[in-house]
Amino acid sequence: MPVGKPQQSESEPLDRVFGPDGLVSKSHENYEHRDGQIKMAEAIARVIRDKRHLIVEAGTGTGKTLAYLVPAITAAIQNKKRIVISTGTKNLQEQLMEKDVPFLQQIMPKEFSAAYMKGRANYACLYKIQRADDQPMLDGVDEVDHFREVREWSRETQTGDRAELTYLPENLSFWSRINAKGDACIGQKCPDYEPCFITRMRAKAENADIIVVNHHLFFADLSVRGNQFGKVIPDYSTVIFDEAHLIEDIVADYFGFQVSNFQFDELVRDAAALPIPDAMAVQSIMKACSRVNSVTEQFWLRFRQARDAEGRFPLSDSQLSQRGVDGADHPTALGEAYFALDDVFAAVISATDVFSEKIPEAESVVRRVRQARFDLDFIIRQADSNFVYWLERRGRGIFLQASPVDVSTLLQEKLFEKVDTCVLTSATLSTNGSFNFIRDRLGLKASQTDTLIAPSSFDHEEQAVLYLPKGMPDPRAPEFSSMAAAEIVRILQVTEGHAFVLCTSNSSMAALFELVSSRVGYPCFLQGSMSKTGLLEKFRETPNAVLFATSSFWQGVDVRGEQLSCVIIDKLPFAVPSDPLVAARSRHIDENGGRSFFDYSVPQAVISLKQGIGRLIRSKTDRGVIAILDPRLRTKPYGRDFLASLPRMRITGDLDAVGEIFHKS
Repeated sequence: MPVGKPQQSESEPLDRVFGPDGLVSKSHENYEHRDGQIKMAEAIARVIRDKRHLIVEAGTGTGKTLAYLVPAITAAIQNKKRIVISTGTKNLQEQLMEKDVPFLQQIMPKEFSAAYMKGRANYACLYKIQRADDQPMLDGVDEVDHFREVREWSRETQTGDRAELTYLPENLSFWSRINAKGDACIGQKCPDYEPCFITRMRAKAENADIIVVNHHLFFADLSVRGNQFGKVIPDYSTVIFDEAHLIEDIVADYFGFQVSNFQFDELVRDAAALPIPDAMAVQSIMKACSRVNSVTEQFWLRFRQARDAEGRFPLSDSQLSQRGVDGADHPTALGEAYFALDDVFAAVISATDVFSEKIPEAESVVRRVRQARFDLDFIIRQADSNFVYWLERRGRGIFLQASPVDVSTLLQEKLFEKVDTCVLTSATLSTNGSFNFIRDRLGLKASQTDTLIAPSSFDHEEQAVLYLPKGMPDPRAPEFSSMAAAEIVRILQVTEGHAFVLCTSNSSMAALFELVSSRVGYPCFLQGSMSKTGLLEKFRETPNAVLFATSSFWQGVDVRGEQLSCVIIDKLPFAVPSDPLVAARSRHIDENGGRSFFDYSVPQAVISLKQGIGRLIRSKTDRGVIAILDPRLRTKPYGRDFLASLPRMRITGDLDAVGEIFHKS
């Protein structure tokens, strides 16, 4: 009887890639042997084999991208099963496809194919571009010139991806009219279906071993699987989520409901532009569209929050009718506006539906208006107690939204029970060494899920010092801003600039910038003064620069070397308790026997703080100081949870000791 071949351990093929004499060391100019990288890769190979899930925190310097790509590629080739990599941002998605994947395609012993998919709004629609000449959509000579360039580009590009248009302004006002977003797509009835960039993207993905997407596309796809629109991403056996700490909020968006004034305006515009040859029918549609415009204006006026400052506001119970003195139910002012809006949308459907079979654009308008009526009805009637209902105002946009309060059951049923293996990784997933928070928030069962903290290759005790100034007032005290500004000035004098000042709100950022920038002799930049990419470039190339920023600079930003030697954080990044979604989640936890502050607010703030601190040490040669101005780290019992969750560093309250970190040999 022949003896079977001994089973190969996970480490053997991984050693051939990551080991001191492995494929990476021979090909990568910045190769470093990283114990955490190998442990992470082994754990991922194991859970893919055993069809289990994994949560893995991989600190900065672990080399997590290659640590998940190599076992994913190996498994996809061996098992002939497609694997999806989902990233937190499009920037990381592009880095994988332009840098990491091509590198591995050169060195891996077996060939593999990879494709990337973005949301449909990133791609141009050939059909809409061809029709654009007949529609008034451009204002000014610049827009005409820009559209001409886009049209020429659309005839030459292989992908149709907006990211290729680097030579045009970031915000093209007409892009929303010519992109390939799904709700307006006419599908296989389109004359440009075969050359369509979406058709091409999907065909390439169908033939790929590895598909790279972003979280927004992944959960947009998950939310439509099984309904009339079908799937967007081809079937997969394993999904790896990078920057997994972002998942909960993204899921709440895509499994919720939303309507907006922009959406209503677009529906009217598209209905009015339908290519219908019947003059009487066109007149009827135009009349219905005109009524929608007048009624929607009255509808939005019924929401007091829409007239307030920008921000997110809870929707109070929106009564559509109330009992009168005559004993009968009568519509409220909101009810009258809502019923009038529903009636005019019904008129648009009635006027266009007769053309749906012959004119694909008419079918698209009818489908979208019906969906808008359904979504609006769900939100206005607050139909499900498991949702939170809220209004957001951003610029000229007014958005009514309904979001699920708890996404754990939803994710367990739709994702974790249906996919063989899900790997969730980020530099910040644990709090005080535990993964209970992220596991409970997302609905992963402990019996199905392995966990790992992959050690960083950085020595924070040698490379960094944590400065907690003494005598700072409570962040809610009126004197906090002035005292924080004075402390920042002193810190910058020690570090000679080279700093990020990360703030928890726009108002705090603006106030500190105003108080500090005029008192230091270093170039100071303010988030919002130019694009994020432009600001980072300016910061990198300006000696001794100081950048004041908020949330978007707390994560996904990489500045190596002496240029960023100091990260100053004004306050512990607790979520705003009055935010409708935060308030609803907290209430849900309390009503189910938990303690929302300790079960939700503190762990979430810990993860956010770890993200901000992670901006400082980005290589083995980096050195610097992290300064946290919030005294609650020392004065509140929960401060211990924050400190225990951070990389082990020397802690000091003596500013003179801070400068010593820069003079270590």
